[in-house]
Amino acid sequence: MNEIMEKARELGELIQNSEEMKNAKNMEILQDNDDNAQELLKAYNLQRMNLARDMQNNKITREEAVKKNNEAFEEMLSQSDVISKYIDAKKEFDNLVNQVNQVLNFYITGQDPNCTHDCGTCGGCH
Repeated sequence: MNEIMEKARELGELIQNSEEMKNAKNMEILQDNDDNAQELLKAYNLQRMNLARDMQNNKITREEAVKKNNEAFEEMLSQSDVISKYIDAKKEFDNLVNQVNQVLNFYITGQDPNCTHDCGTCGGCH
């Protein structure tokens, strides 16, 4: 068990020191210190709360709320490079963590999460 925990700590340190994590942290700091980004995020969050309230009060449907939320999100991204770059950096970091989880899952369960059991989709098992 001690060896497993040591390897887990090593993996955690590697992830912590990865370019993906460093980039996400740097972009988060830039976003936190950008007044325009902060104002846009406040306005977006307020709109999300209003949409949720309107949906709860049956003023709009869930589909309408989702559509309006997505439009507001895209509008916010178009108005701030800083937010857009943070979102991209966060996606890259999340992708790294998801890939690590998939590898761990494969070695724990023996099942590839991407396997459809139709060898025509990937060319067969390795």
